[in-house]
Amino acid sequence: MSKLTNSPRFASKLLSSSKMPAFTIYGSRGSTNTDRVRLTLAEGGFTDYELVLLNLQKGEQKSAEHKKRHPWGKIPVLVSAEGFTLYESRAICKYLATKYRFPLLPPDSDIEAAALFDQAQCAEMTYFEEPAGRIAFEKFAKKFIGLPPDDAAVSDALRSVELFFDVAERLLLQKDYMAGNNFTLVDIYYIPLIQRLFACGYGDIIASREAVSAWWDRCVNRLAIKRLLAADKEAALAASR
Repeated sequence: MSKLTNSPRFASKLLSSSKMPAFTIYGSRGSTNTDRVRLTLAEGGFTDYELVLLNLQKGEQKSAEHKKRHPWGKIPVLVSAEGFTLYESRAICKYLATKYRFPLLPPDSDIEAAALFDQAQCAEMTYFEEPAGRIAFEKFAKKFIGLPPDDAAVSDALRSVELFFDVAERLLLQKDYMAGNNFTLVDIYYIPLIQRLFACGYGDIIASREAVSAWWDRCVNRLAIKRLLAADKEAALAASR
């Protein structure tokens, strides 16, 4: 069963008196990159791991200790029980899906499906993540550090996200998911930042496009994903009380 701790020191004390999990994920609460990995693990039904939450506001990700795991001082990072270390959320997700055989990747034997998966992943990273991430930073992250959003930057990013989903709407008329007719890691990659768009008041970008909205419903109504998102929502409400 997965465990959650709030600091590396506490995690090490806890693990010394219990079975060592297969790996530890160093992340942060509310991090879309961390959530990408958590969603992958949830969809794969994998619980034999430790989740250590770093406090980004205190700069724990920039500590000398953490920079040994991630040279740029970012999250998430995976460290296996054997000491194998991997950073960057998509690399971690693909590693986990491959190692533990989660049904989230096309078979290696299907060269065309694998190529379409890579193409869909490139489209998500190139055309969606950057502008959606900019919106999340300006309208969500800045609020927590007491800074006003750059409205011009938000408007520019919104135009890019709208254009992206105009194209996605046409593509999703021909397939059920972003990389074809099967749910894959690529669909998971979108979920945290789209959740953030909804939280920032821009959910209509999804809801107003019939094929995109239907795709989104298929994604978030998958049992494991639905459970994780509901648990996160409940935890956020409890923390705000």
